[in-house]
This record gives sequence, C-alpha cells and structure tokens, in this order.
Amino acid sequence: MNNFIRSILSSLLFSYLIMSTNGEEAGPQCWDILGKNKISLKLDDPKNIPYSDNIEMAGKRVAGIVSYQVDENKTLTVSREIFFPQLHEFKSSEDSWFHDYRAYLQDTYEDELLPKLYLGKEQFVPGPVTAITINGILEIRHRQSKNGLSLIRHFYPSHDERSFIEQWTIQNSTSKAMSIRSGNTSLTFEDYGAKGKLSRRVFSNAPSLINLKPDETLSFSIKIQAKTENEQWPEEDASVALKNRIAFLDQMAGSLQLETPDPTLNTLFEFSKIRASESIFESELGLIHSPGGGRYYVGIWANDQAEYVNPFFAFLGYDIGNISAMNTFRAFAKETNPEYKKIRYSFEIEGLVKPFLKDRGDAAMIAYGGAQYALATGEKTIAQELWPLIEWCLEYCHRQLNDSGVVASESDEMEGRIETGSANLSTSSLYYGALTHALDLGKSIKIEQELLSKYETRIKNLDQAIENYFGARVEGLETYKYYKEHKFLRHWICLPLVVGIHRRKEATIKGLFENLWTDNGVHVEKNSGDEKASKIFWDRGTLYALRGTLIAGATKQSLEKLQQFSTKRLLGNRVPYVVEAFPEGDMAHLSAESALYCRVFIEGLFGIKPTGLSSFRMTPRLPQGWDTMALNKIKAFGRDFDLTVSRTGEGLEITVTEKDQPGKKTVIGENETFQFSF
Repeated sequence: MNNFIRSILSSLLFSYLIMSTNGEEAGPQCWDILGKNKISLKLDDPKNIPYSDNIEMAGKRVAGIVSYQVDENKTLTVSREIFFPQLHEFKSSEDSWFHDYRAYLQDTYEDELLPKLYLGKEQFVPGPVTAITINGILEIRHRQSKNGLSLIRHFYPSHDERSFIEQWTIQNSTSKAMSIRSGNTSLTFEDYGAKGKLSRRVFSNAPSLINLKPDETLSFSIKIQAKTENEQWPEEDASVALKNRIAFLDQMAGSLQLETPDPTLNTLFEFSKIRASESIFESELGLIHSPGGGRYYVGIWANDQAEYVNPFFAFLGYDIGNISAMNTFRAFAKETNPEYKKIRYSFEIEGLVKPFLKDRGDAAMIAYGGAQYALATGEKTIAQELWPLIEWCLEYCHRQLNDSGVVASESDEMEGRIETGSANLSTSSLYYGALTHALDLGKSIKIEQELLSKYETRIKNLDQAIENYFGARVEGLETYKYYKEHKFLRHWICLPLVVGIHRRKEATIKGLFENLWTDNGVHVEKNSGDEKASKIFWDRGTLYALRGTLIAGATKQSLEKLQQFSTKRLLGNRVPYVVEAFPEGDMAHLSAESALYCRVFIEGLFGIKPTGLSSFRMTPRLPQGWDTMALNKIKAFGRDFDLTVSRTGEGLEITVTEKDQPGKKTVIGENETFQFSF
C-alpha cells in the first residue's frame, strides 16, 4: 500500500480505536443500510468527512484491497493493492527468509495509472463524490465535473481470471455533444518468479476517441492483470466478470438467510456470507479457502479453515466452499503419522514452503472442526473419510495430557504473541468439544463401541480436569485462568461456554461483558498492566464469546453486545465486515472471521448442535421483544430446510420446513432444548 494512504488510514484507525479502548464513544455511525444487501456512506453528514477506509474482494486467482479516501472537499483518492496469489515472486537481496511465506506477486496501483481523458485542451478530473455504496461491489459516484462529464465507478474482482476490474461509466451531462480523447490505455510490468517470467499490466479498453450526445453514457474498464510467459492475457470481458460476480452474490443471498427484527444483524449476516465465501483460491492443494487480509493467500491453517470456516460451509451449501473444506482436511490427513508427532499447523504458499512446527493445539482444532463439519454435512461418505483424521487428532491430544489431565501445547492460535504457559484453556476446551462431536459422529457411522466408550470416559475426566486445573478466582470472579500461572482474565475464557461447560458461566459472562468488553468487543486482556496487551483485540475472541454466552443462556446481555458490535462493524468507521485484529494487521478483513459471525446465530442464537448425520439438537434463544426469528434455506444434513422460532402463549413454537414439504411444528418452553431428526 502507498505509504501516504497507509499512514492516513492507520492514523484514523488509531485515533478511533484509542477512544474505544478508553471506553469513550467509538465514533460516528457513518453508513446507512439500503435494503438487506447494501450500505451507503452518509456523505452529507459533515462529521463523516474526511473519511478513509478499505475493502477486500477476491476471486479464485486474484485479491484486491481497495483503499479510498474522501477529503473535506469530497475529492476522492483511490489506491489498489492487488495480489496474484498463485504467482510467487522472487525476493530481493534485502528481503528476509520470511518473504518466502508471503511471496505473492503483488503491487499497489495509484490513480496516476488510470487512463487520462481529455476534453479539448483540458484533462478530465472527476467531480466531488456524491455516493459510495457497498453490496459485494464497491460503487462510487461523482458529481459532474466542470466540463460536464459525470462518472460512476465499480470495483470488483474477476471470479475466475487473474484480473481486478474498475469499470467506469461516463455520462455527458450537458446539452451539447461532447468529444473526448483517451490516452494512457496500457502499461506493462515484467517480473521473474518461481514460474519463470511474470507479466502484469494495467489495461483500459477506453476508445481513443469518444463522442457522446447529451445524456448519453459509455462504459469501459480498467483491468489490473497478470500472467506467466506461457499464458495469454485474460480475455474475459468486464461485463461478463461483473455478471459472474453478481451471480456469486446472488448465490450468497439465496442461501442461509437470517430473518430477525434487527436489520443491522440481518445485513451484516448477509455481508459475512460474502466475505467468508469469496476468499477461495486455486492452488496446488486444489481449491482452498485462505484468510486474505493482504498477508494470507493460497494457504490453509488449522484454526482459520478447519476450525472456523469449514463448519459454516456445511450449513451454507456453497459447492466451492465444501470442496475447499474437504481439501483442507485431506491436506492435514496426509500429515498424520503413526508416531503421533505434532501435526503442522499450516500449509503456506500452497504448501510449497517449509512448515512451521509448533503445537498450537492444532490437533484439537482439526478434530473439533472436522467432527462438526462431518456431522452437519449429513454425508456418510464424508464422515467415513474424515473419521481417521479425527480419531488420530483425538488420540494425539490424549497423549499430550499432563499429570493434571489437561492437554499440554506449546501455544494457541495466537502463536506466542501473548504467554500461554505449558497448557492452556483453549486447547483443552477444543479437545473437549471435539470429543463430544466425535462421540455423536462415531455413533452415526457405527464406530466400534469400545472406542466410543473410551471417548465417554475421556469426556468425563477432561470436564473435571478443566475445572480442577483452570477453574479459579480471577480478578475477583469465579471463572477460569488461562494457564496455571496466569492471574488475569483472557478472552478465551469463553471457550468452555462454547463447548457446553457451564459450571462457571455467570462469572465468566460477567468477565467477558464487563471486565473485558470495550466498544471494539472483547479485548484479549485489559488489566495485566501490560499497556501493549491491553489494547489488543481480535474479533474472533468477541465472536466466540457471543456464541458462548448465547449457548449459555445470557440472551439479553448477549443481544445488547451483539447489536453494539454489529453496528460498529457494519455502519461505523471500519466496514463492512468483522476484522481480525488491532493493532496487528490494521483490522484486516480476514475471511474466516466472517464465518464466525454467522456461527454466532447458527450455534448461538438458534442453538443448533448436530447430533447425527440427520439430526440436531437446538436450544433457541428468542430475545424478549422479538416475536419471531428464522434461518431459511439451510443446506445442512443433506437437506434444504427453513427453521422458524416464534413466540406463543405456551412458549416457543419451532417449525422445520423441508423444501416442498409441509412444516413440522413443536412447542417447547423458554430455554428448553428441542431434538429433531429428519
């Protein structure tokens, strides 16, 4: 990213976030919701100007982070950071060894590379910005310039090609015919990398001479593309690429639809499906989901993919997402070994670079996500294929139990950024959750009872060990310490709630929502005295916390926090998706976090827990003041069904409606659990 743009964005984000960490107002509500699938920047509100932000969009062979800045005169500046993930560039003599793990062909493209339009002797300068909207496509509208030329710009990636597109639509807004000349239509760059000679180009198909009648419009595109020396330049027309992008967005809108009385929740859920699903790339491992964020492409991780996003794909019904999920699990399955040595936690750069070997609790992550995914797909063949991987991971965790009966690991998913001791709450909680899911999965595919009985015993023993080892009075609350020597609340105290351990739920909920909560959600820590650590937040911690507190029954408190957090992420100063972390990564739009947002509703608000290949248990948490809520077009358990929860005089009416079949209704009491089998 251009240093000028990066410094502006960083300073703005830092000023907003410092206010947030001090508990003050987090900043203005900068955006409005337009329908269920679009937001619009409130440019007429002087408090919103100047404004800076960025948004990431991706296709199978390209990813782009578009940074846009509107100054006090509503003049727009755009910077485009474009990545071609499969093309791995050589490092320079000044690059460190770590460059090999981020060796994507990438560059930043500023406005000076755009085609130049001339009206007579004057170069066209776009007028002030009148509208900025986002609906999976970034659209920016300009008021007519002093020359009388209006401009609309659309930014989007190609779904299939190495091409990121900026489409211009110009209009003659005068009463006279207009003659426009175009220049600077192609600029090529040559690079060398692992696949030989690499070429990039900025290419415009604007005609050299444009004649526009009054009110007439013309569209042309500016494409940022790449190829190897053995390839042809991508030839996909911009209109075809736009059609494909819209088809993808329509597919997202047509599946797993959330309906609540709160439009902010509904819209951020819709947006989260887009971000969670678009970041899937072709690779040597097949189609794989990757986090993105300017740092993580054509790679998979035990947490982001196996634990976070794959169980979400089992409900979404996105074929490419499910292909990527299986490719993830198959890659890890090849790493299992009869000696039960630690499993690698990532496959970076398509798995072509040397893996890091650190036990972050990755076997627990893989088993937890894998068992959930296998159950929710409802596919016996998938369950049978994944079972050996799940069983290996569970046995690995069992062999890591320390003398106190909890799982030892070198770190957690934060990879040593903050101390985790020799055994942490995250790894043991995920192992516990994995055992419970594996027990249900094993019963569904008729695994021998001897092994399942072992799992039952291990669940009971681990439950007590977690209580004995981690249960403690921390910052005045009867909750959990994160590791044996730890003295402060950590965001992952929510994990026992997520996996169904509710022995200390009241104090844990209080710790999350009172001690650790800020305007940016749950912080990693706040009261340790470490000034740096007290400012760190990772949205994954907040999203797990919200899921866990809803599962534990804290509906009113959870909804208040969920609404506050969702409003900030969708309509605040950093939009339109949940983020990874701050200060690390400048709140990048990492993809798997958006899947975690959707899972707050699937597993938290609706309380769905798969219990078999064609069955689930649910404990819905319909908030007071809501008469109904629904998840429609769920593509799980091999079915396509709608799920509605409505308030009645007797309690809650649950309606499960399979496609083209009459609904099945059941009435339960508030906070009761409902078991359903297809």
